[in-house]
Amino acid sequence: MNSIRQVPSRVKTKRTETNLGAEREHFDKQQLSSISKAINSNEAPVKEKHARRIILGTHREKGAFTFWSYALGLPLSSNSILSWKFCHVVHKVLRDGHHNSLQDCMRHHSNIVETGQLWGNLHDRYGQLVALYAKLLCTKMEFHVKHSEIRANLEVTDEVLERVAGTDINNVFQLTVEVFDYLDTELRLAETVIRQLNTSIAISTLTSGQCRLSPLIQVIQDCSHLYHFTVKLLFKLHACLPADTLQGHRDRFHDQFHSLKTFFNKARDMMYFKRLIQIPKLPESPPNFLHAASLAKHARPVVVIPDEDEPEQVDDDDDDPEPLINVSDVTVPSMAVPQFDIFDQTFGPANGGFDDRDIQIENLKRDLELLRTDLERVKGEAQRYITQLKSQINSLEAELEEQRVQKQRALVENEQLRMELEATRRRNAEHESVQATFGEAETRAQATEQRYNKLKEKHTELVSSHAELLRKSADTVKMLSATQQTQEEVERTKQQLAFEVDRIKQDADMKLEEQKFEMEKLKREFEEKKAEVERVKGTLQSNEKVGEQQTRSMSALQAEKERLMHSVSEKEAALSALRHAAQLQQSSLQQERERSTRELGELQGRLQEKSSREEQLQQKLLEEQFSLLQGTVSEAESIIQDAVAKLDDPLHIRCTSSPDYLVSRADATLGSIDKVKRGHSDYLTNMGDVGGLLRALTQFSHLAADTIINGSATAHMAPTDHADRLTENCRGCATQSLQFLKDLKSKASLQRADTASIRIVVQKILRLGEELRPKGVDVRQDELGDLVDKEMAATSAAIEEAVRRIDEMMNQARKDTSGVKLEVNERILYSCTDLMKAIHLLVLTSTDLQKEIVEGGRGAATIKEFYARNSRWTEGLISASKAVGWGATQMVESADKVVLHTGKYEELIVCSHEIAASTAQLVASSKVKANRNSTKLTALQHASRRVNEMAANVVASTKTGQENLEDKDTMDFSGMSLIKLKMEEMESQVKVLELENQLGNERLRLGELRKKHYDIAGVPAAGLSEGNGLAPSSASEPSSPKPSKPSITRKPALAQKPNLPPKNMFR
Repeated sequence: MNSIRQVPSRVKTKRTETNLGAEREHFDKQQLSSISKAINSNEAPVKEKHARRIILGTHREKGAFTFWSYALGLPLSSNSILSWKFCHVVHKVLRDGHHNSLQDCMRHHSNIVETGQLWGNLHDRYGQLVALYAKLLCTKMEFHVKHSEIRANLEVTDEVLERVAGTDINNVFQLTVEVFDYLDTELRLAETVIRQLNTSIAISTLTSGQCRLSPLIQVIQDCSHLYHFTVKLLFKLHACLPADTLQGHRDRFHDQFHSLKTFFNKARDMMYFKRLIQIPKLPESPPNFLHAASLAKHARPVVVIPDEDEPEQVDDDDDDPEPLINVSDVTVPSMAVPQFDIFDQTFGPANGGFDDRDIQIENLKRDLELLRTDLERVKGEAQRYITQLKSQINSLEAELEEQRVQKQRALVENEQLRMELEATRRRNAEHESVQATFGEAETRAQATEQRYNKLKEKHTELVSSHAELLRKSADTVKMLSATQQTQEEVERTKQQLAFEVDRIKQDADMKLEEQKFEMEKLKREFEEKKAEVERVKGTLQSNEKVGEQQTRSMSALQAEKERLMHSVSEKEAALSALRHAAQLQQSSLQQERERSTRELGELQGRLQEKSSREEQLQQKLLEEQFSLLQGTVSEAESIIQDAVAKLDDPLHIRCTSSPDYLVSRADATLGSIDKVKRGHSDYLTNMGDVGGLLRALTQFSHLAADTIINGSATAHMAPTDHADRLTENCRGCATQSLQFLKDLKSKASLQRADTASIRIVVQKILRLGEELRPKGVDVRQDELGDLVDKEMAATSAAIEEAVRRIDEMMNQARKDTSGVKLEVNERILYSCTDLMKAIHLLVLTSTDLQKEIVEGGRGAATIKEFYARNSRWTEGLISASKAVGWGATQMVESADKVVLHTGKYEELIVCSHEIAASTAQLVASSKVKANRNSTKLTALQHASRRVNEMAANVVASTKTGQENLEDKDTMDFSGMSLIKLKMEEMESQVKVLELENQLGNERLRLGELRKKHYDIAGVPAAGLSEGNGLAPSSASEPSSPKPSKPSITRKPALAQKPNLPPKNMFR
């Protein structure tokens, strides 16, 4: 009977293990399918259903281990769009995945950093976005690992934020800086994405634009929470620190506020976001952190994600979404029913009738029903407990909200108390101004006494108001006893009130002292006035005595006066006759003078009118001259701005120019700068003649724009360092030119306009152009034509010889090898043969195109004269032809070594890359002077694409053969002890470090070799060895559909980073 009872449990155990294995296999397949569909190289946004399945998978396994096990195998270094989608999915996993996903992602922090650094060093639009996104993810992981209480989706309450900040003001300050940095990385990524959309053709309704915009949904969610955190932390800092100390924080917040508001407004206007997310609106102006009551006006921005795309997940795939909650323990009883059916099917009923097993089954069914009843009861109790807990949570939240309201109300009342105190101060200042009174000393003393009494009364009123304020302050202390911060503010208010009262008392005492001093001063002045009156009385008495003496002398003088009056009357009669004659003469003179004055006034009026008219004409001429200058400057600005706009134009990237032409344009620009300088000085000397300056500005604007455009075009073919410096100097030339033109447009800045800064930047561009000029050895002009034909014939012969040798090697391999080795060798040799045939066809097509170019462009000249006249182009053809011949020879030698197992497969891959680059150089050299509508040019381009495909086939065949022939030993560590395993692990780590060191050194050596290669890239074919046909061409990827640039001015390609296995994470 016991054995019968044990049989179902064994069957149950076996079925459980089988089900678990099948479920795990199904889960892994589903995760792999979702990851491959979500992260691919298609320029389209990540579908929400695939991302949701990945997130559900993290909740099911309580971590992101499975996700990273598949993600590490993705070729992130080969495609920027793939890396962009990878960063998007990692961001979603961090935000919405299981909380253990943060630790799993942090283990691969270095992989994310390497991906960002790799794409940040490349000139690729998605590469720049990947670099910024990788930096954002690293900042996010470091922040949440340091502050583990704040979840990765940033959805935390204010209490949790207060607990994380703590009471130490240094911790609050540091947390605020970290949140600032966090928000800066978010905004920098959003601004770069929107700027790229503005400068490209993609819009939000196309998949190319949506691929860039889709990660901004998570950025908007993060930014809304980070903005709220910043506001709360800054209000807390301003409550504890002086305002001057936090000036830098306020400035940084204002910059972030305006950037975030601009980002939200632009995103809100895009059609792509309108159906996916509801973006909150920020206030018109940032919060005033100097006003504590402004915190009550702050509203937390809420981002709403409409749930609209749920139904499409059910219809898309047969796989059902995984639940977030593990319900395996709940469904155990229901799984027990089919187990007995399996037992019956396995063993069958005994004796074809009823036995103890049937009774046992019936008992188990009854027990199952009882267990189901108990389960329903437990579920009901759990639901009841959940309801009670939710009600308690709601009540606690209501109490918390009430406490917040009381806190805000207390802050408002405290602010009202401050306003009342300021009003009291203003009233005291009004009563302190007492008018000075003049009068008697006693009146002023009485007025002083009255003012003193008034001050005493006012002092009494202030004391009473102070007591009232103290009572209100005590009430405020009782209301804010729970908050230490508010209590400190009330204490400071009390101290300020006491200080104000003491100051008012001191002012009253000082006023009393001043009134006493003034009364004593008036008494002294009164005594001085009395003494002065006594002195005046003595003076009057002495003056009366002198008056009597003068009266006696006056009588004598009166008699003398009468005698003199008689003689005067006689003289007056004679004088009247003379005066009448003088008046007649003066009247005639007066009339003559008036007439002359009128004529003079008329002449002066005419002269003034003429001079004013001349001044008006002169002023009008000056204004017209200046308006002409402004129009010319505006047109020059538009020309230069148009040239600057082409620097960021994606269509301009295909334009190229030679350093020689750039040098000629820069020289012409320097000459025009001198003319502008002379015209400017002449205009300042004589502002009525602006013709010289206008002609100089017109020439300067066209030459400067030409220099900027050709500098950018030359940078497209220059090394990275020179290209960056050349582009930067072109932008600097435009900036300085626009600044100079801006100074010319205003009369205030016309005097200080200077061309020295423009001259310095143009001289830098000139020096860079001279540095980029190819360094070569002179070749006799009459030998170039013959040399081209010789090299093309030698290249064709080398290719035919290579095909013949490959056929011989194939025959020899069929004799010497068999099985897998023969299959691998045949595949490699067949691909090499196809590549040689494609190169031979390319050389023949290039020869036909060159003949067409020579016949169409030589005119009456001979072929040699045409080649001599176009020596630079001819040298490029010679160099490319030698490179193709040498590459074919090296390919054959490498293939021979690989077949004989004496060489490396990597040599064959590198030779394929070199051949593809050399043929691309030959195509580019032939394409320079070809007619774009030429059928032979079209045939040459088809042949070039065929060469790239065949080179890729050689690489693929080589890699496949290498994988088939490699011995893959299985790793069996079962027989090792713990100490032995640790020793093996340390030895493996030592080997890994040695190989990484060797890899770094070899990369440095490769970089130096390419740098030296570029330095001697201008050496013509005559200067190299005639036997090996080596040409100075850089290695490039064969799979690129675009033809490579000529070796004279092309950048050296970046080193290909090998695919390394993931680092051992076990310690």
